[in-house]
Amino acid sequence: MAVYTDITDEELAALLADYDLGQAVSLKGVAEGIENSNFLLETEAGRFFLTIYERRVKAADLPFFLELLRWIAAHGFPSATPIADREGRILRSVRGKPCAIVSFLPGLAARRPTAAHCREAGAGLAALHLAAEGFPLTRANDLGQAAWAPMFASLELAAEALKPGLAKTISFDLEQLAARWPKDLPQGVIHADFFPDNVFFAQGKFAGAIDFYFACVDAFAYDIAVALNAWCFEPDGSFNITCARALVAGYESRRRLSDLERSALPILAHGAAIRFFLTRLHDWGATPAGALVRPKDPLEYERKLAVHRASPDLVLFGAPA
Repeated sequence: MAVYTDITDEELAALLADYDLGQAVSLKGVAEGIENSNFLLETEAGRFFLTIYERRVKAADLPFFLELLRWIAAHGFPSATPIADREGRILRSVRGKPCAIVSFLPGLAARRPTAAHCREAGAGLAALHLAAEGFPLTRANDLGQAAWAPMFASLELAAEALKPGLAKTISFDLEQLAARWPKDLPQGVIHADFFPDNVFFAQGKFAGAIDFYFACVDAFAYDIAVALNAWCFEPDGSFNITCARALVAGYESRRRLSDLERSALPILAHGAAIRFFLTRLHDWGATPAGALVRPKDPLEYERKLAVHRASPDLVLFGAPA
């Protein structure tokens, strides 16, 4: 359960006293995510989420994240919306840490995504990219390609301990990615963490997305590559081309890919796999003592990296000609 900072009944009551949400009925820790402390909050006014920001989230980035949620909601994208207090503030603090209350987004995540789920998710991702057009704030991708080699410099021993010989393999990956990383692809606001547990469905249809705390300005196609890795690999490590084809087709039902974007998908997917391998490897050995948290296994993404190395154009089979 991702709860690093617990709060008392008195602290919660003091926070809610500044909102028009009534008194708290219940507060339950949410067993998802590893970046922040998340709670399902029920008050006399309904259900909400309370997030206390910590770990990798920088306080200076929070206005971008929260204002983005308000922007895309105002432009028709289904997402949790920040709740303002009586003074119009959407960012508050508790126990000296920044926090926010957002609306409850109904729907369920798909535990075993099908091709139909992937198509809906792809269409939803394109809808997000379109809804964010014109958003006036900007944030660089601080976990983008330029950050991977410096990040790995402190993780080489951890990689070698995880699997002998892996440090050398990852170093070669990073060299290849730096040399081949595509430039000048169409850019805008991307989610950058569009995983199945961050996407909700209702009656089989896309119902919204949550967890925008890696959102940034980067290539739209990189967001698709993140999703291809997250949605289109089977538990045995094989790549599901049918799901990939459905995801890309769903995306293109809302926004067409250029030839340059489509041809860049393989290297972008390889890079996206490196990104999540590195952050999982970091979290694997950096879980705070006493935290109720479930760090995600970096070897899942090591296996995906192996697939990208063995079949460097594999994801293109999921993209229509």
